[in-house]
Amino acid sequence: MKNVFLFPGQGSQFQGMGKDFYDNYKEAREVFDLANKVTEMNIKELCFEAPDEELKKTQNAQLCIATMSLAVLEILNKNEIKAEYTAGLSLGEYVALVYGGFLSMKDCFKLLKMRGYFMENLIPDEEYSMSAIIGLNSKEIEEVCENIRKKGKFVVPANYNYSGQTVISGNKEAVLEAMKELKEKGAKRAIELNTSGPFHTEKLEEASKEYEKELKKITFGKGNGVKVIKNIDGKLYTESDNFVDILSKHIISPVRFDKALEIFRENNVDNFIEIGPGKSMTGFVKKEIKEAKCYSIDNIEKLNECLGGLK
Repeated sequence: MKNVFLFPGQGSQFQGMGKDFYDNYKEAREVFDLANKVTEMNIKELCFEAPDEELKKTQNAQLCIATMSLAVLEILNKNEIKAEYTAGLSLGEYVALVYGGFLSMKDCFKLLKMRGYFMENLIPDEEYSMSAIIGLNSKEIEEVCENIRKKGKFVVPANYNYSGQTVISGNKEAVLEAMKELKEKGAKRAIELNTSGPFHTEKLEEASKEYEKELKKITFGKGNGVKVIKNIDGKLYTESDNFVDILSKHIISPVRFDKALEIFRENNVDNFIEIGPGKSMTGFVKKEIKEAKCYSIDNIEKLNECLGGLK
């Protein structure tokens, strides 16, 4: 039996996230307290009490989601639930790197504080949007985006979630135009997302360059044997990888979770455990790997269900 831990990205946050874990588990309290100390921010208050408008800000959401994921991960470690593979969606890759022994929890918090700040603030002052396109293959989506760009507008694929869903990102006008054209071409749905920037596109070039300076301050680990899958190309991280280059380009490169799904299928992974707010990643898994056993843990009830199913 093979397990994979999945860590969600921005857009999955919700008010009160992680509070039941904090109230009931010492391990969770220690993670939240460390996050507060390292970032010099009140992560607990943001997660437990902040209104949606405050929580969804990139510089808050990234840290809050990662903190909750790491808190649940510590509880699973205590219960001796392990995984052979791990992957994250965008910011979730940092939690995967912690689990894989390439990054310390403390450095994870340091990096995500700066990553979120740069992604929130170092972008051209324009109106942006992201949209999930469902039921159309990625080649057709790429072609529509390319044709719109030829008109001088900006929209590109940003997240390849699975074969039937690709997220596009860009200027709001161009995204809306692409949504209309893609529905005419047969897309089942086109859904605007609860995010605030043109993530994983060239619009974040300045953010990427500034973030690279922060990455150079970090000492990355050699790994612990867990197989960590990269967003940018769907390959496994190795000790010899240039983490600074990969993670700075990560901000401006499309997320290829579709390629991670191929690895899971090829290696007969049985159990998929999504750790953190929401259940979007296990939703992608179910679409592509019909026989998969999936768990998503964002409250204590779901944690207990997972523990009962895996032990």
